[in-house]
Amino acid sequence: MAAYDFAAARLHLDAPLALGARLALDRAQANYLLNVLRLGAGADVLVFNGRDGEWRAQVQPEGRKSATLLALAQTRPQTPPPDLAWLFAPLKHARLDYMAQKAVEMGAGSLRPVLTRRTQAGRVNLERMRANVIEAAEQCGVLSLPPVHEEAKLDAALAALEPERVLVFCDEDAPIADPLAALAAAPDGPLAVLIGPEGGFDPAERETLLARERVVRLSLGPRILRADTAAVAALALVQAARGDWR
Repeated sequence: MAAYDFAAARLHLDAPLALGARLALDRAQANYLLNVLRLGAGADVLVFNGRDGEWRAQVQPEGRKSATLLALAQTRPQTPPPDLAWLFAPLKHARLDYMAQKAVEMGAGSLRPVLTRRTQAGRVNLERMRANVIEAAEQCGVLSLPPVHEEAKLDAALAALEPERVLVFCDEDAPIADPLAALAAAPDGPLAVLIGPEGGFDPAERETLLARERVVRLSLGPRILRADTAAVAALALVQAARGDWR
């Protein structure tokens, strides 16, 4: 993304994008453009829908509280979504918002809450998580919106992974202390990253994880990290060693 325009306003719209398309804005989007950013008629905005690439569109106000956009030109073609599954034990409120946003920024291709025996949070607000996915994508130039799957218990979440997918999970007792070396020694194939709860996996869950054939135990160093910090650290290591940072 070398020549990306980070100064331009960017919106996700759930509508087909094509040359000349007139795009309706909801009240919140119109207020954001007209009253928060104070954009006037003819101002440029970048829009995307996760399917048709990114487009430059022109603001066309319709009074003080409503507006439409006119699609003028495609700025970037649609790219395929990252093939990186991200599984995580839910946290509470703001920390879960942060973790979801950072996962999107770090290239997660899908998000699935996983309920473990030591998970602290209750039911996951999936709509709130999807809103965080959209916000992160808008701010960071992401074209493909990662789907947010329903929460599942650990056994069911692991069973839903394709057999060829390599599971990476954080483990303070990992036999290889160097996380990059552990990832380099991992079998080939698409990856899934699993972030456990604050209290870690219980013994039975660890046995379940270690019984999987294609698994990588990832050390995150000598310090104890909170789950949201561990998520960022693990995704950074995976992207540097096996992902699209290379």
